[in-house]
Amino acid sequence: MMDQKHCVWRRLMAQEVERYRHNWQDEVDSAALYRALSRAERNQQLAEVYRRLADTEQAHAEFWARKLQAAGVPVPPARPGWRTRVLMRLAYWLGPQAVLPTIADMERADSHGYSGQVETIGTGMSGEELSHARILRTISAGGLQGPALAQLEGRHRAAGGNALRAAVLGANDGLVSNLSLVMGVAGAELSGRSILITGLAGLLAGAGSMAMGEWLSVQSARELYQRQIQIEAAELREIPQEEEEELRLIYQAKGLPEQEARDLASRLLADQGAALDTLSREELGIDPEELGGSAWVAAGTSFFLFALGAIVPVVPFMWLSGIMAVGASLVLSTLALFLIGAAITLLTGRNAAHSGLRQVLIGLAAALLTYGVGRLIGVTISG
Repeated sequence: MMDQKHCVWRRLMAQEVERYRHNWQDEVDSAALYRALSRAERNQQLAEVYRRLADTEQAHAEFWARKLQAAGVPVPPARPGWRTRVLMRLAYWLGPQAVLPTIADMERADSHGYSGQVETIGTGMSGEELSHARILRTISAGGLQGPALAQLEGRHRAAGGNALRAAVLGANDGLVSNLSLVMGVAGAELSGRSILITGLAGLLAGAGSMAMGEWLSVQSARELYQRQIQIEAAELREIPQEEEEELRLIYQAKGLPEQEARDLASRLLADQGAALDTLSREELGIDPEELGGSAWVAAGTSFFLFALGAIVPVVPFMWLSGIMAVGASLVLSTLALFLIGAAITLLTGRNAAHSGLRQVLIGLAAALLTYGVGRLIGVTISG
């Protein structure tokens, strides 16, 4: 009986230690990530915010390190995980805005992680994690609560997370659609030359369609934004008092005291140009200088990303033929599908191997389906 209780106790201790280690690693990752954002951020006031967040996360990591030591477990070297290292590198290369929405989503998902852990009761750690999620959400949305708001005014809504998502999914669309097309034609037992031509045609048609759709989407959004700004300019000329009141309420909602919000709104409305710029950003969520970005850049990027994925299953048919080409296409596409699935975990925070294998299964299932349909059609025609 005692042996059984001892085994149960050891299992429980192992689970506790694993939880301590998991919490410690999460805090190490967060501290490293915030330090990277601080170094990459040009706005010194924002950089200071990131530094403070990093200090808090470091204190949390030390808390869990002490728990591990108390349990008789050595604390491993503090090394950020691979996902964190990738996000840090992207922040250095592309700027904090490129990864901030993704980090904000991760922080929001983890913000309640300590609510059920007895070790954190009375430490304030749970409240600090919730506060971090709110701060990142506010920065990502274009503003910061408190006195720093005026200095941060004009920061447009970060679209980096959406850009990263679009890059991964654009390449995935090209890969899966063209792999399915190539396998369908291969199933009909057409010649390697026919498969190559079909694959290249599918690449150009799909990439062109994606580019045109993206151009229309962005251009329509730009025209809508321009119209909204024109309406805002007219209201600013005709009813400036109401616009000032709207701006005051916006700043109050962001956390400024009423009198400070009123004074700030009054100062901004004294300059019509600055007032229109501020109202566009704060009330409409529009950056007048960018208007959602260039339609041509969006179209070109969409074309390139789709083509990047679509060329993968076609490449082997440029040098090989028959079953060798089909096999090489499947192997190359499987590898690309796994890499895309793993890349998606930068956004989702899920296990890279699980997401990669899931992506492989979905992509190969689509290819198998079209291969079977092509095979059926080929037999029917030849018969």
